[in-house]
Amino acid sequence: MMTKLTCPKSTLVFLFALIVILSVSKVAPCDDTGFTTIKDHRGKSVRIPKTINRVATISDGMIAQVMTCLGEAHKIVATGSECIPKTWAPTYPGAGGKTIAYHGGMHTVTYLNPRLMEIPLIARYGTAINYEKLSGLKPDLLIARMGSCTLSAGRDVVEKSLDLVESLGIPVVMLSGPEATKDPDVSSLYREISLLGQVFDKEGQARQLVDFMEQTLWFIKDRTGRISDTEKKKILLLGLSPKARSDGAAGHARGAGSLQGNLLSEFVNAANAYEGPGAWAILNAEQILSLDPDVIVLVTAWGYHPPQELYEAPYYRSLKHLTAVKNRRVAALPFTPCNSEKRLEFPIDVMIMAKTAYPRRFEDIDLGDWILKFYQGLYGIDVQTARGLMGCQWVDWALSE
Repeated sequence: MMTKLTCPKSTLVFLFALIVILSVSKVAPCDDTGFTTIKDHRGKSVRIPKTINRVATISDGMIAQVMTCLGEAHKIVATGSECIPKTWAPTYPGAGGKTIAYHGGMHTVTYLNPRLMEIPLIARYGTAINYEKLSGLKPDLLIARMGSCTLSAGRDVVEKSLDLVESLGIPVVMLSGPEATKDPDVSSLYREISLLGQVFDKEGQARQLVDFMEQTLWFIKDRTGRISDTEKKKILLLGLSPKARSDGAAGHARGAGSLQGNLLSEFVNAANAYEGPGAWAILNAEQILSLDPDVIVLVTAWGYHPPQELYEAPYYRSLKHLTAVKNRRVAALPFTPCNSEKRLEFPIDVMIMAKTAYPRRFEDIDLGDWILKFYQGLYGIDVQTARGLMGCQWVDWALSE
């Protein structure tokens, strides 16, 4: 006679749970607690490691700047812009046959992180991503910025390139800069900072960075906000581009729909002398003369351009009768290599535009001291390092003023 064996109900429950756990472990051996999921600016959910040690970047410096502010720049193992390791030393023809010479031009993030000059380039303007080199670096993730020079092709083309990277098993977080949005404004840049804060689990520090930039801009807007329409100065945002001259024109203008045009309207409260659309509108000398702005602000356009170039270069003799030139109301913005995208130093642009347009409203502001303090507050650096940043952006002329 056989004795029937019985198993307590609690034991059966335990055995069933154990079978389920073992079957799941065979399918997914990885421990998900080591990963987190974030949504990037494609609207795509991206699974990234919680512990990140190696980062590849493709941008003209914005990503590396924010990582510097967050204390994460040492994790960068590759960059995707030839403007980051490069240095510049341009010359211009001056009056009486003399030469106007500059040296030591450099990206701010490179000055702060010299090692970026030595690490591999995985992409550059006009070429595809070097997938083999990228894969060999074994990054924990790639962070790419739509709107940078390297990723300035159509969105579909860029996303296909990033899909290929993901097919290598490398997670991709895509940012979308102001230049890649329909109506560019600073809020999209703030969203980028916030997303990078999520990536590195430093959302509090990212929020502090955004707050600092917002407060800086609102300080300027508070000074210019009560200017009436009749008091508004007419400013031309002009790039003295050698490319434009080679095509028979005089330069490029920033118009409606460009970020700098929007900054001019929203925070400087001035009128844009060029009312047309676009960020790279080509103007000939006759068109510029017909605009006759009160103030001219020179932007980076295929290189840095100082006021002396407009005042003295023989190829700009036809513009010497402009009101802004005769009154010496021409200012240069800081040198920003690879000017396809705006980066963390853009509030300096706004202050220079505002102080040049409305000097009486900012007569208590020493521009050189203000810029030094901005750099110190932005990066948490000492005054000597801040002076170095002014030098590599060729805005140290403000110190002598």
